[in-house]
Amino acid sequence: MNVPADLRYSSSHEWLRLDGDIATVGITDHAQEELTDVVFVELPALGRTVDAADPTAVVESVKAASDIYAPVAGEVVELNPAVEADPSWVNTDPYGNGWLFKLRVKNPADALNLLDAAAYAASIS
Repeated sequence: MNVPADLRYSSSHEWLRLDGDIATVGITDHAQEELTDVVFVELPALGRTVDAADPTAVVESVKAASDIYAPVAGEVVELNPAVEADPSWVNTDPYGNGWLFKLRVKNPADALNLLDAAAYAASIS
């Protein structure tokens, strides 16, 4: 199972990459494997303010639709148009081109409340 060490993880299978006060958010390799083929992505509105654990986006696969939760509180400042145009990026490159949205994080220290790679890997094994 691919679990990059430089990311933080939520128990609901979102990942977060923090760069200053900007967090890039996507779903984990484990989550995309469970969903199977992603066929549609609904991204949040730019400027939307979210709290940690708020349903923020939706990913639909051939099996089910799943809410994607904000791992930390913040404001949506960027969306990934590539996944709207080609949702398969979520399956083929979940930690790269398959990212979903970016947040301006309210409190960057909140990322420390998320799981590190080892804890996340243990939670899905």
